[in-house]
Amino acid sequence: MKRTIAISIDQLYRDQPGGIGTYVRGLLHGLSQVGGDEIIGIAPRGKVPSGLELSSVSKAPLGVKLLTRTWPNFSLGVPKNASVVHATSMAGPFDGAMNAVHSVAMHDLLWRDEPSATTSAGIAFHEQRLELLARKKNIRIFTSSPGLKERLVVEGFEASRIVPIRLGVDDESVAPASSTEVREMLANLGVTGPFTFYAGTREPRKNLAALIAAHRRARATAPELGPLVISGSKGWGEVSTEDAVVVGLVDWNMLKGFYRDCTVFAYVPRAEGWGLSPIEALNAGARVVASTTTPSVNKNTNVVLVDPLSEDSIADGLIRALALDEHDEKRKQSVSEFTWKNCALDHLAGWG
Repeated sequence: MKRTIAISIDQLYRDQPGGIGTYVRGLLHGLSQVGGDEIIGIAPRGKVPSGLELSSVSKAPLGVKLLTRTWPNFSLGVPKNASVVHATSMAGPFDGAMNAVHSVAMHDLLWRDEPSATTSAGIAFHEQRLELLARKKNIRIFTSSPGLKERLVVEGFEASRIVPIRLGVDDESVAPASSTEVREMLANLGVTGPFTFYAGTREPRKNLAALIAAHRRARATAPELGPLVISGSKGWGEVSTEDAVVVGLVDWNMLKGFYRDCTVFAYVPRAEGWGLSPIEALNAGARVVASTTTPSVNKNTNVVLVDPLSEDSIADGLIRALALDEHDEKRKQSVSEFTWKNCALDHLAGWG
């Protein structure tokens, strides 16, 4: 039977949609692949982002910041006829649509794991929402992060409420930029030849200072690593990028090209909820160095794992990665389950 599934898309209206924004777009893509249901986006006031695979959009009369503060008490924008109401983050919504199945995606507890990565107001916001979700026992909790279920049970959540989901990296609708296009873009920034690559926000939690120092040390003995190229937006907190080359945000096709053409992809955060970038890099066949604190790959034998608190370990990992085959189909196969269709199927199963 066809259902009406309402999904919050408010993250796409924020200055930095980040990984949650990728999840929102990916989930919508996966649901469109499965088909059979009406998918409605729950949105704040403002222009609807382009490229969303939705049947329609239901708008609330408030901007995104005010709407986030309002959702714990009022279900603004939630269609009354929805069979399912899914909040893609702890922003909400949490109610509305009588007799609907309600769910919320929880991505991490990073405000506790790395409190310096957010403001005191951000910590208070997440603690209040965690307490709210613990009280609202009708809401199902969807999480992609291994180990988060056990931590939530300790917080008082019933294990039966928690639904594991997979995220995805496949997007065949966008072809990677050609190697010529990648070389031309990097040449304009003074980079010629091989390069090491990082993709993610630039913020202290991502441990860029240690990566930059370790890369400099490793490159002194392994010049084939090339310069460190950093892609992504500025996150919360100041980070000095020193001698690294910052390209900022790039289009998805160019990002795919960077993943494919880099000598090594390096991602060594001190704390991470899941870690989508290393999976995307593996899907492109890249050699990957990642911290043991990156849940998405910390059990993947195709990844060189390092201690994020040790510059020696990171530098050694970068050098060890060079000994791996330049492109290995096994790396792509190791993340083959992470498709947006599987993500959608996990959600559909969780909604019942």
